[in-house]
Amino acid sequence: MGDSTTEGLRQRTKQITSGMVPRIMTYPENEGPLPGTSTEADTTELCELTNGKNNIRDAVSGHARANGVAGNIAESSVDREPDHEEECSGAEDDHQSLLPSGSGRDNEVTIVDERDGLNINALIQSLPGEESSLSIISQVSLPFIIAGYGTVGAGMVLDIVQHWAVFTQVKEIFILVPALLGLKGNLEMTLASRLSTQANLGHMDSRKELLKMVGGNLSLIQAQAIVVGFLSSITAMVLGWIPKGEFNIHHGLLLCACSVFTAALASLILGVIMVLVVLLSRYFKINPDNVATPIAASLGDLVTLSILAWVGNLLYAAIGKQLWLAPTIIVFFLVLLPLWVVICVKNKYTNDVIHSGWVPVLSAMLISSLGGLILDYTVANYDGIAVFQPVINGVGGNLVAVHASRISTSLHISGRPGDRIRDGRLKGCLNIFKVFFGSGVHARAARVLTVLVVPGHLLFSFTIFYLKAGHTSSSFLFQTFYLTAALLQVILLIYIASWMVPLIWAKGADPDNVAIPYLTAIGDLLGTAFLALAFHFMYLLGDRDADVSD
Repeated sequence: MGDSTTEGLRQRTKQITSGMVPRIMTYPENEGPLPGTSTEADTTELCELTNGKNNIRDAVSGHARANGVAGNIAESSVDREPDHEEECSGAEDDHQSLLPSGSGRDNEVTIVDERDGLNINALIQSLPGEESSLSIISQVSLPFIIAGYGTVGAGMVLDIVQHWAVFTQVKEIFILVPALLGLKGNLEMTLASRLSTQANLGHMDSRKELLKMVGGNLSLIQAQAIVVGFLSSITAMVLGWIPKGEFNIHHGLLLCACSVFTAALASLILGVIMVLVVLLSRYFKINPDNVATPIAASLGDLVTLSILAWVGNLLYAAIGKQLWLAPTIIVFFLVLLPLWVVICVKNKYTNDVIHSGWVPVLSAMLISSLGGLILDYTVANYDGIAVFQPVINGVGGNLVAVHASRISTSLHISGRPGDRIRDGRLKGCLNIFKVFFGSGVHARAARVLTVLVVPGHLLFSFTIFYLKAGHTSSSFLFQTFYLTAALLQVILLIYIASWMVPLIWAKGADPDNVAIPYLTAIGDLLGTAFLALAFHFMYLLGDRDADVSD
């Protein structure tokens, strides 16, 4: 008798919970209620169902205790829904409780997921935003061109220094290049995305809070830069040692000192620049999401590669003469590491990131190091690839960082990460046509960013040819393969970002801290691999002049 009663109550509970809304999306109130949801009558009915559900839970609990059944049956049979209890606290507050927390948008209703995961296609299309395609392209184009010429400068530097003694004798340094250039995505562009979100939310208007935010974030990227620089050098040593089977202690110390010094100094310089860019964008009423990350990309590669080449050449010349130099540099920065960590732990803006932000940064470093392994191999076979590697990777990382930063800001405006979401799964396969041809603001942004790829790369590649940089001759075959590689890279990156950023947000993590490191690292790997394939195809098809080492 007791078992049948309990089973009946469970079935009744299933009927009640089956009425929960299965997705999250934003819907304007002034266009009328969404069919089947969000009306006051429906909210009242939901409250009655929720109260009934709680009564059933109490009945099941009492019945279980009376029959000696374990008390956890009641709790596992009927889960209390605290959010709905809050919604039923007052008739006037019911409808407003469906608004996204912190959104400040009184004319929008957020329908929350309760059981089946987020409908990713509906979510992407419904994210708020009013910018037109013209507005997006007008704000993105100039920083994009500046960023592109920054990567052209980095490519020309790499094309020159690849023939220096330190690069020819310590080949593992090429493995460091994508990992260290990727720091702009791991640290500086992530910093730009965090500050852009805070600026758009109005949290940077107080000078006191601004100083706390800036101090904490600069300490954070110093700590992350030292750790990533040290581990990047270890990875480069291992990847370089495996095929050779021999290890040179002087080369190992050189790699470690170069990596740590370059990462720390470049991150300090670029971090200060990012703060100034976001503040100036806010002052001139420009969306920093459209400006800050491209400028980080424009300066990141050039500054990082220049510092790496300079300090690498200095330390290579010191081998056999000043043996203390490389170990001193390593010890100096490792001693500073605990200081930066303590500052971050005590700062409310970085306390969470210093504990939870390591996995994406270190994972991105490993992904970029794989790209470095590809670069190390291809540079040895195709001299002409060196000048284009920073360009294709820089442009791809730049564009996807803008897209990820914009989506992240929209999600923050709609609510806190993971707020009121029971199930963090993304339901359905992300429709690539809706990503690029949908009606939402982020589909417009995806179209604009993709359209910039071909003219941008044409401009940058012709600049390289005009300056007679590198070992590559311009031809129709080259442009076809090069532009195809660049376009395919950006399309894949934007598609991945449109899926990854909402997933990170639904899981309760902050996309500003997590998404961009992964995306730029994937961009480095895809860009280097596609570029290597493009040069190899040119070789197979007979374009065997100096650009493919014939």
